[in-house]
Amino acid sequence: MRARIYQPAKTAMSSGRAGTKHWVLEFLPESARRVDPLMGWTSSDDTQAQVRIRFATREEAEEYARDHGIEADILEPKRRRTNVRSRGYAENFAFDRRGAWTH
Repeated sequence: MRARIYQPAKTAMSSGRAGTKHWVLEFLPESARRVDPLMGWTSSDDTQAQVRIRFATREEAEEYARDHGIEADILEPKRRRTNVRSRGYAENFAFDRRGAWTH
């Protein structure tokens, strides 16, 4: 069994970082999906591909994989640099603004 251990990225629909602090162990699919000829649904006989285990730290996830004999690929997260302006959002409406205010 192969799996990957990663830290999920934030969703594209939000600016918040909720749900990105934990680490996830996710099994890779063992077999390809196939289309059911009668209904047209996509199915698979690989039930491990549905399993996602959450851990508080990367070390816990690695230890779990090691203890259960799971070959795991660890994907390091790409850190995003912070975008902090000196005066924040209020800078858009400052009376001492130097440039023209445009949108």
